[in-house]
Formats: sequence, structure tokens, C-alpha cells
Amino acid sequence: MRLEKFISQQLEVSRAIAGREIRARKVTINGEVVRDAGYKVLPDDEIEYDGNPLVVQTGPRYFMLNKPQGYVCSTDDPDHPTVLFFMEEPAAFKLHAAGRLDIDTTGLVLLTDDGQWSHRITSPRHHLEKTYLVEVEEPIDPALVEKFAAGIQLHNEKELTKPAVLEILDEKAARLTITEGRYHQVKRMFAAMGNHVSALHRESIGEIVLDDDLAEGEYRELTEEEVDSIGLPEELKNANSGRERCVRKRIHR
Repeated sequence: MRLEKFISQQLEVSRAIAGREIRARKVTINGEVVRDAGYKVLPDDEIEYDGNPLVVQTGPRYFMLNKPQGYVCSTDDPDHPTVLFFMEEPAAFKLHAAGRLDIDTTGLVLLTDDGQWSHRITSPRHHLEKTYLVEVEEPIDPALVEKFAAGIQLHNEKELTKPAVLEILDEKAARLTITEGRYHQVKRMFAAMGNHVSALHRESIGEIVLDDDLAEGEYRELTEEEVDSIGLPEELKNANSGRERCVRKRIHR
């Protein structure tokens, strides 16, 4: 990658501004000032801007975020702030949510720039389990356990929902595990049974469980085990294994 493009992505500025900063002697590579905007950045280069180190990204990125209410999972929205607001990462605009949450739903959001990996999460063919904590307005009928397991007829839907596991926690709270991602599915399932969801929080996607150490708005990188747990085909696993990826354990606030 050309140095000009790298600085542009890192600082999230235009290439013209990046070139200006390079010519202003603000960029060093391996301790030496570099003013050539066409310099080819190498994976092992140690690059600094104004004395601050910049990370050379050489592979796909994977993060978990504890999403608060009031944020949407799209990359751009004219009316609401997006979850990218929390991502203090180079070229954060390249990340996207692998499985969205509604604006008023909290909990686990996975963010990545790996389209094949996120497709494994969102594709209905893979039936990946997603678990939610649900609070409702009316007492939960114990009969819903069997009804959810058998499938629910949603309004304006031809097919029943796939079998879901409902665990009643108390009178108005439950844990629900589904394997689909229909529009507002959890809320619509309870609505079809005459109840209204007042709060919804996603705990897990597949084997990836929201880290208890993450407060709302905080995020961390996924471990290699978490990334691999999504179940990529072997040929894609092999392709990804050749890419370098530094997993930082720290929590980003």
C-alpha cells in the first residue's frame, strides 16, 4: 500500500491532506522521516505520525462490542449514531456488524471487515444459535416453552419459526435461543403470544459469549478461538490462517 493511502486511512482524512502531512515531515518510518507519498508500506515497518505509532493492518479484524441503547448497527445513518462511534480503530469505517441489533436492543454485536466470516453468521442456511435475555410486560405463560419449541406463526409470515429454546427465569424474564434472524423476530414471537417485549439483550452468537468485563460501549478483539468457532469451511480457514492478526486483549473504552 502506498504511504499516502495508508496515512489517509489511519487518520481518516483525504489523500490530499495525507500527502500534505507527509511532505510536512510528520511521518517517520523505522525512525527516519519519509516525505515520499508513494513509498510502499511493508508489514514490518514501524510508522509514526507526530510521534504516535500507527498500526499496519495486515489481516482481517474481528471485534465484540457491548452495544448500548440508542445506537444503530448500520455503518452510516443520517438520523441516529452508529456503533462505529465506539470503534477507536484505524479505518473503522471499513467495519460492519455481523448480525444487527435494533436501536433499543443491547448486548453483543460482532464487527468485522471480513465479509465471508460475517456471511456465516447472517446466512439463514447455517442456523447459528443466538441467545437473548428478554423482559416482557405481562407474566410469561409456562406453556410458551412448548409453543416456542414447536414454532410460532408470525404475522404476515407463511412459515413457522424454527424451534426455539425458552428458559423462564422469573415471572417476566426469560432466556431465548433462536437459530434464525427474521426481522424483529424475538419481539414478534412474544407479540404473537399476546405479550410485549420491554427490554432485549443479546448474550451470545454461536459459541461467542459477550465478555462480562465489557461495560456498555466497550469492545475488544475476538480471540482466534472465537473467530474459528463460527465454523468457516476448511478452505477459508486455510486462507485466513496465512494472514497475520495481532489479538490485543485490552478492553477499549
